[in-house]
Amino acid sequence: MSERTVEWPVLDHVELAPTIEYVNRVVQVAGKYSLDDPFEVGWGNIVLEVTPRGLRTPPFRREAATFAVHYRLLDGDVVIESNRGSRTLPLARTSVADFYSAFCEAAGELGIPHPRSARICEIPDAPSTFEDDRSERVWDVRSAHRMWEAFDRAAEGLEAWQAPFLGHRPRVGVMWGSFDLSATRWRPNRTTPAPKGPPFMRNAQLHEYMSVGFSFDNIHSSGHSPLRIGLYAYIWPQPDGLEDRTWGVEGAAWHPDAGLVLLPWETLRQAPDPLAAVTAFGDAVYDAAVATAGWPTDLIGPRVDGWFMSEHPPAHHTPQQS
Repeated sequence: MSERTVEWPVLDHVELAPTIEYVNRVVQVAGKYSLDDPFEVGWGNIVLEVTPRGLRTPPFRREAATFAVHYRLLDGDVVIESNRGSRTLPLARTSVADFYSAFCEAAGELGIPHPRSARICEIPDAPSTFEDDRSERVWDVRSAHRMWEAFDRAAEGLEAWQAPFLGHRPRVGVMWGSFDLSATRWRPNRTTPAPKGPPFMRNAQLHEYMSVGFSFDNIHSSGHSPLRIGLYAYIWPQPDGLEDRTWGVEGAAWHPDAGLVLLPWETLRQAPDPLAAVTAFGDAVYDAAVATAGWPTDLIGPRVDGWFMSEHPPAHHTPQQS
């Protein structure tokens, strides 16, 4: 239950695009290590944490090395932190290939093996591997700050939305492939994955889930989505009856061609209380899952702060909607 009063930044798609294209590639370098770890339903083990300075991997343990990688967007560098020391690499580099080479050299000095794959994933028209991506990259400090601000604001809202859910919910974090901030709720009902699509997507579709998130979207997409920057939501499998629903925030709408409920960033930031609008949006999507897909109502606990929970016996808990 945040009491912060902060301005939500203006996000200009054209201004942000070059920096986001670059960061989306370099976060995949450290992200690859998460694929060596035990698979969690919904890929919950792979997400990058939104930190006070940028984006960070979870801890990894490989042979004698325990390490994490912190992409410090506000500092313009990447810190490899391990039990054997640390190394800092600048983000202001000439290419992704140069960054990858420097990363592998620094990791090796700390006893950390190279990532098992150098393949660039989920970015249409990107070169096949990090070594092949030799396009000159420009590090823009202002865009990096705007990127972090957007992730930070959205993460606060999505964490507040997720808090009362009693079922399986991976950590709110950035999916390093698609580079969107994801908050997902699951229930253990098996489903049949779509007949086509990459393995990671079909694995995610083995069970029913719903996802609410934030995306910079068309930065590197084919351009067919109606959203530039903002919140998205969907229910898997997609139920009937979504076209006639309301979505908690004025300006949020169902887009059947995309299979998404969308809330543009500019609409969100102009709401009287953007943080409350994020939770209202997510709650409306869950209500839709209850009404159209039979999701249970008893998986939602009270939305209160920790002080309330520490001072009231369980029998007296009263939900408090934000």
